[in-house]
Amino acid sequence: MSTVPRGFDVTHPDSAGETLLCGFTEFGLAGLSAADYLVQHLGLEQTGHVTTEQLPAITPFLAGRPRHHTRLYAADDHDVSALVGELFVPREAARGFADTLIDWAETAGVDEICVLSGVPVAHGPDEHRPFSVATEDFREHRLEGVDIPPMGGGYLDGINGALAEQGLSSPLRVGVLTTPAHARTPDVEATLRLLEAVETVYGLGVDLEPLAAFAAEVEKQYAELSERMEQAEQRQQPEDRMYM
Repeated sequence: MSTVPRGFDVTHPDSAGETLLCGFTEFGLAGLSAADYLVQHLGLEQTGHVTTEQLPAITPFLAGRPRHHTRLYAADDHDVSALVGELFVPREAARGFADTLIDWAETAGVDEICVLSGVPVAHGPDEHRPFSVATEDFREHRLEGVDIPPMGGGYLDGINGALAEQGLSSPLRVGVLTTPAHARTPDVEATLRLLEAVETVYGLGVDLEPLAAFAAEVEKQYAELSERMEQAEQRQQPEDRMYM
């Protein structure tokens, strides 16, 4: 097992899938819901977790069983693994989290990190679609000939920005698949767009038909999480945002 200190610790076997798909706790919870859906419908098993003493801890539970707030999943028959992060990572901790994750990924056989993210941007009906923000090597490897346009000028911050910045110097390919999201939790339409983007890029064969039923199941689970996230954001400077 490997542990990398930097305010965050990753506990995981020394190998993982080629691609790490990440969903974090942020606006609309679309990325988190998408990653959770992939875990369930690809049959991935929990293989590791991330812990920290740097942030106030939460201990989520399901069916009365406690579990780690940030979990890593994989399966022998898939080249992808997944990170489901139910702990909100504020700006000041994002760099430490990103550094730790990148360091672990580089030693665990991961070649690329793909973040799934819904963002609160002003948008019209024609912009209800997925966009990308990706390093050049990710773009060349995954997005050539794919109908997922790059998001227009702006910036990434928080954990998404920290991972993207690290991708500029790391040998790992780093990309963010993103879509406009609304405040309702979870934003099912945004989640579906992200999952469709994952299917377009990776061709995992995930059945998206049960998504509506899945969303109803997780809505209650994530409602309290969303409230905690909003309270945490109110204690910060203006919300984490990415602008088109």
